[in-house]
Parts: sequence; structure tokens; C-alpha cells
Amino acid sequence: MTEDKKKKENKEQSKKVGQLIEEIGSLSVLELADLISALEEKFGVSAITNVPVAQAAVSDSVSTEEKSAYTVSLQEIGSNKIGLIKAVREINPNLGLKEAKELVESAPVEIVKDVKKEEAEEAAKKLEEVGGKIELK
Repeated sequence: MTEDKKKKENKEQSKKVGQLIEEIGSLSVLELADLISALEEKFGVSAITNVPVAQAAVSDSVSTEEKSAYTVSLQEIGSNKIGLIKAVREINPNLGLKEAKELVESAPVEIVKDVKKEEAEEAAKKLEEVGGKIELK
């Protein structure tokens, strides 16, 4: 195979990969979860990875330092489910009404993950104001 032909194939493959990445980026959270499940089933693989012992030791030493990424989890819905759904959509505007409702109803669930402390506290405050029980990790 000539070098020009190889470059052309790589360029075409790059276009395909780029288009696929754009389409995946436009999926909702629930659609992405369905995609992952379908890929796991089709190819007999798992998205869960094993953490090697050395990596676990490194993460233990890092945990003594101040955290830079936080996760806000909704633990309980409370009495104002509609208010929580609105708050979740305000925190994550990419979610549609149906996705936000399903997310709230599946509590305990992570609402935002790996965000800065200020953003996590703001999200937690919004959810607590409408009656949700929150865990900030």
C-alpha cells in the first residue's frame, strides 16, 4: 500500500471518528447510558475498569490533599419532586424534562460530578432549597 493511500484512509477514518464523536456528544445522559449498555452487550465488554493496587495506593495519598473536584448526589427526593426536577434542569440545562424526571426518581443518584467546589456548593444549595437531601463528596 502506498503512503498516499494510507494517508487517505487515515483521513477518511478520522472523519468518521470525528462525526461519531460529535453525534455521541449530542446524546442525553440517558441515551449515553443506553449506548454504553448496548456496546457492552454487543461486544461482551464492561465499562468498569479494575484499579491496580499501585494506582489505589496513589489515590490514597492524593486523598489527604485538598480536593479539587466534587460530586453532588441527590439522596432523597423529599416532598417537592417538581421543584427538584426544575432545579436539576437548571443545574444541567442539557437534560430534557423526561431525563431530569427519571434522574430525580432514581435517587440516590449523582447530579453533578467532578466539578469545582463553588459549583458543587451552588448546585447543592439549589437542590436543598427545594427539599432534596444532598450529599457533597
